[in-house]
Amino acid sequence: MFTSKIIYLGNLRTEATHIRSGNPLITDAPVDNQGKGEYFSPTDSVATALATCMITTMGIVAQGNGIDLGNCFAYVLKHMASNPRRISGIDVELHMSGSVAYTKEQKELLEKTAKECPVARSLHPDIEQKLEIFYDA
Repeated sequence: MFTSKIIYLGNLRTEATHIRSGNPLITDAPVDNQGKGEYFSPTDSVATALATCMITTMGIVAQGNGIDLGNCFAYVLKHMASNPRRISGIDVELHMSGSVAYTKEQKELLEKTAKECPVARSLHPDIEQKLEIFYDA
């Protein structure tokens, strides 16, 4: 079974539908590449996928180890290069719940999990991945 179906809507916009759930995702070309920038660009989606994968896999590990992730959240910064145009780096700033007293071992486990998530392992090695974790959310 396919994962998604993508339809070109014109004007450098696509609509991807997740086959299993029917949920849509719209993308636009970025403003600096002839687009409207009203939705995530495809490269924004890749960068965002890194952080969502980190948090998801941390959640799986946290559940299995009795760790409370609290209200963790992340900010993502994508760096682009040209010739050829591509993602050159992704910075993830991950904020963990300040109301949870994480042990040193828990912090190490969560950081290792984030850095080894499936998306992190799938990105080309030329894409610099920078992760900073703050225990203050």
